[in-house]
Amino acid sequence: MSVKFTGGCLCGAVRYETEAQPLFTGNCHCTDCQRASGGPYTPAMFFPAATLKITGSTKSFRSIADSGNYFDRHFCPTCGTQVFGKLQMLPDAIGLRAGTLDDTSLYTPTVDFFVASAAHWDFMNPKLPKFANAPPVTR
Repeated sequence: MSVKFTGGCLCGAVRYETEAQPLFTGNCHCTDCQRASGGPYTPAMFFPAATLKITGSTKSFRSIADSGNYFDRHFCPTCGTQVFGKLQMLPDAIGLRAGTLDDTSLYTPTVDFFVASAAHWDFMNPKLPKFANAPPVTR
């Protein structure tokens, strides 16, 4: 049975949908994600870009990771919600922020990564595999 992932920003101006299965799910604990989210990590789900239908306009902010690769964070210009991101190292994928899902129970993280940068007060699920930096990614 196919699951439809739908979601969007706080004000509803930006929406997305896909029936594809995520390529990757996980919680990023890097300092950029901490600062951008205002929390201990960013819960992310990466999908093939060609499978996503995104409506509404976004603005973006490009940051440069410790690796030297860029990450474009797309957000709603009206309410400021970060909805999705694009990684230089995964040009054919889009990372949705799990908190923007209409049904957040559809998000199941499989790993914690960049845990070397995690805040000391960050409580992580002990059952998830941990990676000090980037997890192994296959294209």
